Amino acid sequence: MIERTPDACSTRICPVGRHTLGNSAKISLDSIVSVAADQVSCELEGEAAILNLNSGAYHGLDPVGAKVWNLIASPKPVRQVVDAMIVEYDVDRARCERDLLSLLAQLDARGLIQIADEHGK
Repeated sequence: MIERTPDACSTRICPVGRHTLGNSAKISLDSIVSVAADQVSCELEGEAAILNLNSGAYHGLDPVGAKVWNLIASPKPVRQVVDAMIVEYDVDRARCERDLLSLLAQLDARGLIQIADEHGK
């Protein structure tokens, strides 16, 4: 689910929901994901605030999304992020995979992450 605030440049990204922006087909469980170099972020009361330096837009992640953001601070296979989330939260693997791929597609659509195939390309 994406909640837009009155300011058109700000977006709140929540990892649970059926709304997907971007092409999640290019992200698989074998993809390697990491935060983009051209952003800055910080933690605010368990949530994450992210500024895209290219667009000037800022984005927010709820505590679950912030956990994902922290996990991909260094490049990781999506499958490894799923494994960490399942340990941390009471969620079944299929739902976690689906929700994580949706969140990553949204982050990708906003230029906030880098995606490589399992070979790092």
